[in-house]
Amino acid sequence: MQYVKLGNTGLDVSKLCLGCMGFGDPTKWIHSWVLNEDQSRPIIQKALELGINFFDTANVYSMGVSEEILGKAIKDFANRDEVVLATKLHGRMHEGPNGAGLSRKAIFSEIDKSLQRLQTDYVDLYLIHRWDEHTPIEETMEALHDVVKAGKARYIGASAMYAWQFQKALYTAEKNGWTKFVSMQNHVNLIYREEEREMLPLCKAEGIGVTPYSPLASGRLTRDLSQTTARSESDQVQKSKYDATADADRVIIERVAELANRYQVGRTHIALAWLLHHTSITSPIIGATKISHLEDAVRALNVQLTAEDMAWLEEPYIPHAIVGHS
Repeated sequence: MQYVKLGNTGLDVSKLCLGCMGFGDPTKWIHSWVLNEDQSRPIIQKALELGINFFDTANVYSMGVSEEILGKAIKDFANRDEVVLATKLHGRMHEGPNGAGLSRKAIFSEIDKSLQRLQTDYVDLYLIHRWDEHTPIEETMEALHDVVKAGKARYIGASAMYAWQFQKALYTAEKNGWTKFVSMQNHVNLIYREEEREMLPLCKAEGIGVTPYSPLASGRLTRDLSQTTARSESDQVQKSKYDATADADRVIIERVAELANRYQVGRTHIALAWLLHHTSITSPIIGATKISHLEDAVRALNVQLTAEDMAWLEEPYIPHAIVGHS
C-alpha cells in the first residue's frame, strides 16, 4: 500500500479509501444490495490486511448501521491510532424539526451519536455531506470548529457542493480564525469530470485533499453497458447519475476496455489508475461488496499510464449536467 498526506495536513492516508455505504441494513437504506454485518466484516478485515487505513462512512448510511458495523470491526481488527475514520452528517436522521441539516444543534447531536456508534472518542475527519442552504455558513463553521476544539474530530471536510459554496466556507473559517476544511469528497470519474472546471482547481490552489466517490461510476466503467448486475438493475441513484449520457459515455467505456486489454489488466485497474494519476486527486473512495473488489483496486496502484493514455481516455468526454450537489 502507498500512503499520502491528506491535503496540507500531516495526516497519512492510504491512496485508496474504503467507502462503507455498502455495509449496513438493506431494510434501513435506499439500496437493497448492501451487506449485513456478517458479510461486511471480512471485507473490512481484508482492507486492513491490504494496508488500507482510511475508511469513510456517514450517519445516514443505513440510518447509522454502517457506522456501527465499521466501529465494531475496527475495534476488533485494528489499532485505532493507525486508522483514519471519516464520517459525515447532513441527511435526515429523524422526523420532525432538527432532524437534518447543519445547524449547531444538529452538529452537536450527530457527532455524539456517530461517536457512540463508531465506538470511539473521536473521528479523524468529520465532513458535511451536503451544503445546507437553510443554515448560515457562519453557524456551521463555528460549530464544526467547536467540535474540533472539544477533541471529537481531528479535521473537518466537505462533500459534493459548488465551488463558490466551498470557497465561501473556507473564507468564513479563515476570517474568523476557525478550523478550515482540509478535504473535499466529490464526484469524479472518467465519465463524470465536471469537477475539473472549478472545484479541482480550487482544491489544488488551497491545498485541499480530494477524495472522490464513485470512481468506477457505480461499476459502469468495469463492464460493457449491455452487462447488468443486481446492483445496476436496482440502484436508482446510479441510473439518475449516468443514464442520460449513456450513449456518449459508451465511447469512454470502450476505450477503458481497449486499454485494459492492451495492458493485460482489468478495466477496474485502468479506471482507478486514471484517477490515481490525476494531479488533483488524493485518495479515491472505493466501494467493495466482495474481497475481489478490494484486491482489484489495490492492484491498480501498480498500473502506470502514460500521458498519451490519459489524453486518449479523456478525449471523448462531453459536458454533463451537474449531479450530486443537492
